[in-house]
Amino acid sequence: MATKQSGGRLKWLIIFSAIVVIAAGGVWYFERGSNDAPQYQSTVVTRGDVVQVVSATGTLNPVTNITVGSQISGIILKLYVDWNSPVKANQAVAELDPATYQSAVRSAEGDLANAKASLELQQVEARRSSELFTNKLISGSDYDTAIANLHQAEAQVEIKEAALTNAAVNLERCTIYSPVDGTVIARDVDVGNTVAASLSAPTLFIIANDLTKMQIDANVSEADIGTVAEGQDVNFTVDAFPDGKFVGKVMQIRNSPTTVQNVVTYDVVISVNNPDLKLRPGMTANASIITAQRSGALRVPNAAFRFRPPEPSTNATLFARLFGGSGSKPLVTNAPSAAVAAGAGAPNGLAASGGETPLTGNEPPEELQRRVGQMRANGEDIPPEIMAKLRGYYQSGVLQRPMRGGGPGGGPGGGFGGPGGGSRGSQPPFRTVYVLPANSPSADPTPHAVRVRTGINDGSSTEIISGLNEGDMVVIGLKFPQSTSAPAPGGQPSPFGGGGGGFGGRGGGR
Repeated sequence: MATKQSGGRLKWLIIFSAIVVIAAGGVWYFERGSNDAPQYQSTVVTRGDVVQVVSATGTLNPVTNITVGSQISGIILKLYVDWNSPVKANQAVAELDPATYQSAVRSAEGDLANAKASLELQQVEARRSSELFTNKLISGSDYDTAIANLHQAEAQVEIKEAALTNAAVNLERCTIYSPVDGTVIARDVDVGNTVAASLSAPTLFIIANDLTKMQIDANVSEADIGTVAEGQDVNFTVDAFPDGKFVGKVMQIRNSPTTVQNVVTYDVVISVNNPDLKLRPGMTANASIITAQRSGALRVPNAAFRFRPPEPSTNATLFARLFGGSGSKPLVTNAPSAAVAAGAGAPNGLAASGGETPLTGNEPPEELQRRVGQMRANGEDIPPEIMAKLRGYYQSGVLQRPMRGGGPGGGPGGGFGGPGGGSRGSQPPFRTVYVLPANSPSADPTPHAVRVRTGINDGSSTEIISGLNEGDMVVIGLKFPQSTSAPAPGGQPSPFGGGGGGFGGRGGGR
């Protein structure tokens, strides 16, 4: 009997010990889960230079290209210049075989001599007819005929003189001269080639007037052309010198548009000095037109505008924490916080577009317009084909363009596309960032949303006009420990964590 009681106590002692071990393990797991919670990545608001540019690609060309041709036909007898030859104005560059034109000159000289002889004869006849008519020895009709023959002979002399002049001019044209000072950049003929001048003059040479002064013909899209103005500075590179930096200046914005696959561009002419002749005609230039710049401006990385905090877990039970992961900070999703989705932090009261399927261009017009507006508000890049589709809706009248306006007075950071506005005028002047509180006693401070007024954007940083101070800590992302799994694709949360479907998704509450 005593043995049975001892065995019962031992059984309950083992069960109690197992419960204690499980509880201790649960506490350890809970603490470990809290330590493995993701941490906020932040950066300090600093001052620096912000340069807003419009990128464009163009071709380097001489300012003036002269096409040298021939007004007459013939065989190339001599060439006096070749590729890259420097030439002066009125310098002979080629010569045609002059034999045919020399014969034409001699023939015209003979015709002129014959016409002059006939004129002398008619002059004698006219004087004789005048004397006979005075003495009443010939009729008036015979006298008129003699005078008419005299005038015809005079006209024939003028015709033959003109023919001789024309033949002499053609003979002179056998020698081709350079019309300007410059450099030969193309030669299209060789000795012995026959050139035929019929309806158009054949091209013999192309002469660049001055290679020390060149220009870039850059194609700028219609979305960017509003911020480009004459006199703006330009930095550009060429593939031949990847480490070299060249400068230019916007000289002209041509109003003739070019449309390729429903994309409209304008030709922006950029003047370039080329004193060392390193730049050659035809090189592709990758130009950055400086449309605005600020020195010593407050700036934050663009990643700060894309960050949205994860939804806090609503399941705080011990069982959920033990078997569903840490509930204090779930895995981050693309869904914004409730305050942002409700319009408290999102620009213009729009929810972020995280969690939605990517745009294809086949959405209904109103849905496409709404999604593009959300992408612009979140600072996301919009694919060109989506913009082309939306532009087609605007041009056909299916959709009305949204009103574009800005801050008071249209100053810096004012309306869309205004001076000091965001890149391509697509960014709103007021946006939301998340700031960590300074000197917080908590080891895991919670960021709070701050509305800031933005200025220009250089592609990596954005100017802050108001809303932040130098030294503030803005959140740019979340850092997950090694033991924590990465977020599910498409912004879906962990199936064991809280947070639900989030805001901004297709079933979420916008």
